[in-house]
Amino acid sequence: MTLRFSLPYRTTFGQRLVVCGSLPALGLWNLAHSLPLHYDEATTYWSAEVAVPATTTEVAYKYVLLFEGGGVVWEWGTNRALPLPATPPYQQLEVRDFWRAPAQADNELFTAAFTKALFRRPAFKPGIGSATVVKKAAGKGKKAAVIPATVRFQLEAPRVDPHHQVCVLGSDPALGNWDNTQPLLLSDNNFPAWQAELVLQNPEAELRYKYGFWSPERHAVVQLETGDDRVLPAGTARPGTLTLLADEGFRYHAGPWRGAGVAMPVFSLRSEKGLGVGEFSDLKLLIDWAEKTGLNLVQILPINDTTATHTWVDSYPYAAISVFALHPQYLHLEGIADLKDKAARAELTRLREELNTKDFVDYEAVMNGKWKFLKLLYQQEKKKFLADPEFHTFKAEQASWLIPYAAFSALRERFGTADFHQWPREFRAPVGLAELTNEAGADFDEFGLHFFTQFHLDKQLRAAVNYGRARGVVLKGDLPIGIYRHSVDAWTQPELFHMDQQAGAPPDDFSTTGQNWRFPTYNWERMAQDNYQWWRERLGHLARYFDALRIDHILGFFRIWEMPENSVEGLLGHFSPALPLHRDEIQRRLGWFDYGRLCEPYIRWHLLERVFGADAQAVFDEFLVADSYGALQLRPHVANQRQIEEYSENNILTHPERREFLLRVRPGLYQFVNEVLFLPADNDFYHPRITLNKTASFAELADDESRRRLYDDIYVDYFFRRHEEFWREQGLVKLPAVRYATDMLICGEDLGMVPASVPGVMHQLGILGLNIQRMPSNPATEFGHPADAPYLSVVTTGSHDMSTLRGWWEEDRVRTQRYFETTLGHWRQLAPYYCEPWVVREVLTQHLHSPAMWAIFPLQDFLGIDTQLRRPNPHDEQINVPSNPQHFWKYRLHLPLEELVEAVGFNEPVRALVQESGRGPAY
Repeated sequence: MTLRFSLPYRTTFGQRLVVCGSLPALGLWNLAHSLPLHYDEATTYWSAEVAVPATTTEVAYKYVLLFEGGGVVWEWGTNRALPLPATPPYQQLEVRDFWRAPAQADNELFTAAFTKALFRRPAFKPGIGSATVVKKAAGKGKKAAVIPATVRFQLEAPRVDPHHQVCVLGSDPALGNWDNTQPLLLSDNNFPAWQAELVLQNPEAELRYKYGFWSPERHAVVQLETGDDRVLPAGTARPGTLTLLADEGFRYHAGPWRGAGVAMPVFSLRSEKGLGVGEFSDLKLLIDWAEKTGLNLVQILPINDTTATHTWVDSYPYAAISVFALHPQYLHLEGIADLKDKAARAELTRLREELNTKDFVDYEAVMNGKWKFLKLLYQQEKKKFLADPEFHTFKAEQASWLIPYAAFSALRERFGTADFHQWPREFRAPVGLAELTNEAGADFDEFGLHFFTQFHLDKQLRAAVNYGRARGVVLKGDLPIGIYRHSVDAWTQPELFHMDQQAGAPPDDFSTTGQNWRFPTYNWERMAQDNYQWWRERLGHLARYFDALRIDHILGFFRIWEMPENSVEGLLGHFSPALPLHRDEIQRRLGWFDYGRLCEPYIRWHLLERVFGADAQAVFDEFLVADSYGALQLRPHVANQRQIEEYSENNILTHPERREFLLRVRPGLYQFVNEVLFLPADNDFYHPRITLNKTASFAELADDESRRRLYDDIYVDYFFRRHEEFWREQGLVKLPAVRYATDMLICGEDLGMVPASVPGVMHQLGILGLNIQRMPSNPATEFGHPADAPYLSVVTTGSHDMSTLRGWWEEDRVRTQRYFETTLGHWRQLAPYYCEPWVVREVLTQHLHSPAMWAIFPLQDFLGIDTQLRRPNPHDEQINVPSNPQHFWKYRLHLPLEELVEAVGFNEPVRALVQESGRGPAY
């Protein structure tokens, strides 16, 4: 068989097209030996032919654009797969393709959010084809001596209503002669590709055709695509040839698809069956509510296991002890089995009643209860569980992370700490874990409990995911940027991390001193050696549960804010990787260089009095010494923030009466540690300190010229110009491995100090950005407007790190008034003191009408439109306070989801808001 490739593409000087693929003639995926295409100026088509060996059953290939200077652009999407027909034996296969352009908005419709949930195809129903449709021409007398001219229509179209089917109408009698009731129906067997073959009755004539949507219920074409007819030139379809029309996407009358969703952490969900905390089974109730209100997506926070200390500190969902294991708090106990012991069953009922009366998640009480009854259920169900083939399949498939996790969790319990450096020497390295956790071992139950828990967590979460998919509701997960320092991942693969560094964020609206997450930073160089295998496995596992994913702090893939181990706050950090300044460059640009003045804490007596007031002398006596020139230095045992933290904590333990004083002066001591202008790097290189212009050290430089040069010439250039191309390259190296590891729809949390190169890289990779109205990307704008958001983005009123819309409204009356006038358009009107329901409605409406692909709102903000349902005090609704490192993540919805699902008087207005915005329907 001869295989002929052709596609229309207008190139510019120095560009050429090739085909690279699985045949020797296509280079066997070696680009250097790919098949060159030849250009026809008259038709603007590129084409080439190859002979296909008779034994070949399928050809995989892609088109590639090559530039004279050496640039390469592969077309977008997965490899094209071309099954070769075995019968009848065609002499030629003519493939008429179209270039699949990268960075197109519609490309994201091919992600799992759309193909597996929103536009998921129903099971076979009469009238909706599930097998390849072949429509043959009517007989014309004599039996044909040759194989007739056959055409295969093929269209990539994920955006199809589940109750409709793609069809073709056209000018040939075999296509119904444009009869609305006689189209060719295409099969969805390989959805989102649609396909059908037919024998043309008039192959010598020009064929004009269009794709449409067929309604089996109405037995008619309900919509034809817009634009000119598609044309197959006369004589193109020849006897003995199979002509494959791999057409461009469907041309919709409607604009780009847009959807709406709700955000709520799983732990915050409240149901009548829960045990004081939200559980995976409660997601079904939230999905029910989303379906009733016309929402298409449910977004949650990270759900990985954070059990490290068995205290409320573990409530922080971004400090997982495993990036694979699920948190036991989300397990619905009765979903495993009913307790057979009557006393235990009665105790569980009492505990449920007690915990469900609380208006917050009492993390320690919840987890103590869960573990108690989990251990009882494990012993009760152990025999059945260990004989379950489904468990053994799960264990075999997930062994790479499950066995280390079970070992780590059991050893944490055995030795009373998650810090594996404190374990006995023989357990500090993960050696012989399969033998350690073997079912035949005498202490297997220590590990078996965790196998049991993870098996049922996985089962319950996947049930909720499938429940949502069947109802056209996407479940969107959250990928934390960091890992916990005392985690399975750090224990088993420490070489992937810089354990002597800490990750965080520079100062922003959330925290003026920056954020220190205390996570180790990534060793990207080591990760690159195996093409980011750890990341690809991590993303692959998340795709088991989610069809869309939020990447927390996506800026970390370009550069991360890195601090030394001795920092508590984030001000002494620097971006990594970065291009630090050499001492000679600083001296040349500043005009001088004095290490002591620029790199050591600047402390003077008048500053001590300004910061500590009446405590100045006491602070000096305990923490500082003076040199002969009157400069002050911190004593060696309290010279950095971590030493100050440890010193104060130890003193409080031994001298409780000093608690108030030490906690009062500690922030000021941290401040003095931060009083530097440059941070030493290696080999006489230096990073300018972030926000150095706000330090006393900067304000008290000897002359204005030094201040101007330091800030304008060095600081601004360093933070806003020097690294742009460097960080763009970093993102393009790391992010593709994550982006293309799965078919999930990827969204990035790109807030904060965003390099100018980030939006372009995200757009190039099809990663959606985040737009929060009160945190606009343009620093010159006080409030962003949802109408200005790009299509590939998410608009929202707030995140888990912010106050709710109602809470924010009350924080700053002057700012609220400006927002009310300039953004909501109520010029010269007094803003209401509280965020009334009609105001919330206006804000939600403004966001819903945005051009952004998604408008996703915290459930608290939806409830804000209803006086009867919303929480009386909005300040009780904030999930996290980033400026407080001791924050307890305990927010809990104040009404059960069962009540919310039945709240018709609330649900119908929400549904109306969504419908009026045009969000949700396929077209």
